[in-house]
Amino acid sequence: MTDFSAEQAVWTSKLKEAYGETVELEDEQGRSSVYNIVAEFEVGDRAYAVLAGSGREAEQEILRIVVSPDGVPELESIVDDEEWEDVSELYDELTFPEEDTE
Repeated sequence: MTDFSAEQAVWTSKLKEAYGETVELEDEQGRSSVYNIVAEFEVGDRAYAVLAGSGREAEQEILRIVVSPDGVPELESIVDDEEWEDVSELYDELTFPEEDTE
């Protein structure tokens, strides 16, 4: 996995177009939770979604968007630590760009 830059990223809305403003995910124990779709972007040949759970303590999650054989966007966990770190840093760069101090 290579490092990404903000110039390579493209904002998208595939999940919102397919599901609306929220998605329901099921955890390993079979419990369902509703998440707000905060952002979606593509970089290189991969797409990612930033989701936020409900509640005060909810943290944002970054998941990979994959397309099923039926053409439906689906979410999967990012299991590669390096990829997750690269994507997390890219999202920070996209949402909190550094100010030019010239």
